[in-house]
Amino acid sequence: MSSTPSPVLRALSPSRAGDFMQCPLMFRFRVIDRLPEKPSPAAKRGTLVHAVLERLFELPAESRTPRSALALLEPQWKELREREPEIMEMFADDTALQEWLSAARALVERYFEMERPERLEPREREMRLEVELADGPRLRGYIDRLDVAPNGQVRIVDYKTGKKPSARFEEKARFQIFFYAVMIWRETGRVPDRLQLLYLGGDGGARWYDPTEAELRDAEAHIRSVWDEITAAARAGEWQPRKSKLCGWCDYQAHCPEFGGTPPPLPASS
Repeated sequence: MSSTPSPVLRALSPSRAGDFMQCPLMFRFRVIDRLPEKPSPAAKRGTLVHAVLERLFELPAESRTPRSALALLEPQWKELREREPEIMEMFADDTALQEWLSAARALVERYFEMERPERLEPREREMRLEVELADGPRLRGYIDRLDVAPNGQVRIVDYKTGKKPSARFEEKARFQIFFYAVMIWRETGRVPDRLQLLYLGGDGGARWYDPTEAELRDAEAHIRSVWDEITAAARAGEWQPRKSKLCGWCDYQAHCPEFGGTPPPLPASS
């Protein structure tokens, strides 16, 4: 591969850190080369369901019912289509579209099996955070929901539209929500009391963590190490592929040496 220097991220998000940990070469294709990817039905369904759940809390508490939530789905779908018209390429025909929408409705309905939104008044929804670590990277991310109880306890809630993973495969989601916890901790000086993952796919389910300051220090050290590895790869211009079972879902196989492809030349540094 070329040793031409590559641009370094201005800020690190949980998704970009996750990309690098999964496969440095995929990170390069996505972040530096910005190669096009096909719209993902699962990811776009997640975007739609997240939008519905965010808007749900704009309604009066007594109106936060499954029926009202499902009524929000169509206008949010229309907005998503207008914002990303290419999303329609995901569907071979109207039957495929209706099946996709039906699956989104099922996820919204399952949410009500897990929480009573009429009893909740989130402090923040889709909360944008940007925090600079001392002698470290700037962190950036969006928190689905931040709850603050009357007694001051803080809970970070992250919606997942996939099914609940086994303990063996929960590391990716754990890293992400601890990433958010580090940002809240560094922004406010307070360790969040609970980190909660709500899995709406499959049979549903929740997983939560009650982090300690020591655990957040470990998470912060992990984030810093990922940033250092990204920076080192960018300076060397070397982005190694990391083959795994996830390669089967990667749109970049045609450019990947592991599958007989050739990466394009690295773009010139700005």
